[in-house]
Amino acid sequence: MRRFFVLLRHEMKLSIRDMNMIIFAVLMPLVILVVLGIIYGGKPAYDGAPYTFMEQSFGAACAVSMCAGGLMGLPLVVSDYRERKILKRFRVTPAHPALLLAVELSVYVLYCAASLLTLALAAGIFWRVRLHGSVWAFLGSWLLTMLSTLSIGMLVGGVAKNTKQAGVIASLLYFPMLVFSGTTLPVEVMPRAMQRAVSFLPLTQGMALMKDTFLGIPGGNAGLPVMVMLGVTALCAGLAVRFFRWE
Repeated sequence: MRRFFVLLRHEMKLSIRDMNMIIFAVLMPLVILVVLGIIYGGKPAYDGAPYTFMEQSFGAACAVSMCAGGLMGLPLVVSDYRERKILKRFRVTPAHPALLLAVELSVYVLYCAASLLTLALAAGIFWRVRLHGSVWAFLGSWLLTMLSTLSIGMLVGGVAKNTKQAGVIASLLYFPMLVFSGTTLPVEVMPRAMQRAVSFLPLTQGMALMKDTFLGIPGGNAGLPVMVMLGVTALCAGLAVRFFRWE
């Protein structure tokens, strides 16, 4: 456990100095929320809606941070360490792939948590956004969505040969999930065939669950999103450790 916290402290310092994740995983979701707040303010999501557009969009703002950290930050950092032979040096130490991946995962969990906190404070103070459902149900859906997204990035970083390959794979995952999961374009406005196609994305399931739990909408089919995200998390984490490349 001591090795874990020593590595975590070291990786967190390096990441903060780099500033990329502070910008893209913490500040960018906040900027998006502010822009939405300026445009929509306290307007209802639709005529007669019991919640505002901002409350409906809170989960989407959280998902921006998850995508930035899980699908871009995490895989690129791990593959960069591999390309620069840093992982090769770790190989001769007692460090296990699971330890290294867990440390990197924890770094981006902290970024997502920082983003959630800043979004909640800004939304609550300036636009009176309030949670309509259970706080524990929402935090559970947020945690599941975050872990399933980060696990995908962990798999890409664990097996990509170099930064270039990781960047290509990460981009192919990042942009479709960001656009078609409901984060930027509401799933409800998509054609029926497209809705069925994007329903296989774990982030789509996570977005739906976060929205329902935040707005207090009865989750009649919450079992499917939970199973999809748990399955993706277990599968990707297992494959990342099993096929981890040291060099």
